Amino acid sequence: MGKFKIALMALALAGVALVRTADANTLRWAADTDPGSMDPHSRNVTATLSFLSNIYEGLVRRNRELGLEPALAVSWENTSTEVWRFNLRRNVRFHDGSPFTADDVVFSYERTRGPGSLLASAFAAVREIRKIDDFTVEFVTNGPNPILPNEISSWLVMSKSWSERNNATRATDLTRNEQSFASVNANGTGPFKLRSRTPDGRTVLEVNPNWWDTPQHNLTEVVFTPLANPATRTAALLSGDVDMVYTLPLNSIAQVQGRPGLRVIQGPELRVMFFGMDLVRDQLFNSNLQGRNPFKDIRVRQALRIAIDADQIRNQVMRGLAVVNHLMVVPGINGFDPSLNTPPSRDLAEARRLMTEAGYPDGFEVGMECPNDRWVNDEAVCTAAVSMMARIGIRARLRTSPFSQYIRLLSPPYETSLFYVGWGTTTYDAHNNLLSLLTTRAPGGRGLFNVGGYSNPRVDALTDRIQVELNQQARNGLIREALQIVRDDVAYIPIVQQMIVWAARDNVELVQYADNYFPLRLVRMR
Repeated sequence: MGKFKIALMALALAGVALVRTADANTLRWAADTDPGSMDPHSRNVTATLSFLSNIYEGLVRRNRELGLEPALAVSWENTSTEVWRFNLRRNVRFHDGSPFTADDVVFSYERTRGPGSLLASAFAAVREIRKIDDFTVEFVTNGPNPILPNEISSWLVMSKSWSERNNATRATDLTRNEQSFASVNANGTGPFKLRSRTPDGRTVLEVNPNWWDTPQHNLTEVVFTPLANPATRTAALLSGDVDMVYTLPLNSIAQVQGRPGLRVIQGPELRVMFFGMDLVRDQLFNSNLQGRNPFKDIRVRQALRIAIDADQIRNQVMRGLAVVNHLMVVPGINGFDPSLNTPPSRDLAEARRLMTEAGYPDGFEVGMECPNDRWVNDEAVCTAAVSMMARIGIRARLRTSPFSQYIRLLSPPYETSLFYVGWGTTTYDAHNNLLSLLTTRAPGGRGLFNVGGYSNPRVDALTDRIQVELNQQARNGLIREALQIVRDDVAYIPIVQQMIVWAARDNVELVQYADNYFPLRLVRMR
């Protein structure tokens, strides 16, 4: 390691050490990436929404068993086939002391549906919101919607008056590198308040003494530091400078397990990791082909699926800490069907035959994008895939970048030809994956994260029917058909279900959610 890197690591650890406190109820934790923004409607990313759900709250939330429970709404019901009524909690105040009412819910809905927001897909099935009185709102849906409460379980409510007062009525558009008052300040109703914030640096939270709920945590302060470098993150835990790390490097597991007073926490995540291709443009980025896009040919996609060996990635790159998966949903998500989860052939001769038949006997060059600090061993997975693709003549020019930069490629205008990405859903239902990743791009949140531009009218129609089907057996049958179509079309190339790997000191009691959320309200320090 060069002297410059060593100096940077020392500075990072020193920065963490400065926040140590004699108060035993201060939780110091680190993660591989920064939330990126304090604006709860600017990013549809787990790292952002998980962090902000400790400051802001939604109408519903997940309990320890991952079931829905009341939050800012005390109850909800279908008053008709197309209307969901939510009865709001009374005597709740935002951190600035202003009261929470239906006006804040209506405002937050409109802000989420407006420009700059990347969470509009949560309300893709909603036609309008109605304020009935100060503590009652109704969502009117486009036909029956049996899972609306699940669809909005990660949606967070902002204060209308605070946003208006601080010129933050529109979501901060991070795809345009916008900054706003809401991106560096926060005013929620949740168990913790934002005390200080340094983007890509230290963020400090303090307890909200006026929280409406009875605290299950015993924290007095939370200090978060993003440490993108895996070695630095592990060193901070081993030295005692942090109490918990979110995303422990796989090569550090044995070291942490062998250290008294530390433990590793791991389990399968509700996230599918997959490779995607541009299926829309006629000209690929960084390609030696002019005016041709081989990925539009299903034979090329089939060849690519054969070449990228998920078992090899799981065994060698992920060190066995992943579950090979060949569907665009994973076990634990409603609609996952193990009978569809079958591996493709690994016959490279067949893959080369498909490439030749498609008109690319010598292969082609293409640019490839990958993050280097977001998902488990993401850069290593992409590097391995580059070697695998080369065996059938696809010469990928890999470029890696921090997720804060990479995410812009996953948003309009989707300027990438070959990419690696993960998708987890807080709805715990396959409809979210279909709507966000696999429906034809359209206004209102449909296909918003369909980076490759896949489009199949039958999948669109099935997704619409799944949205309104009330019979669970019939609904799962529709999901199965849709997942089979996108699998056979090779819309994307799913490879593994990622494992969540955290580590903490023995005196930290926490709950690891399968959706990779880290709820500070359930943390206790002994």
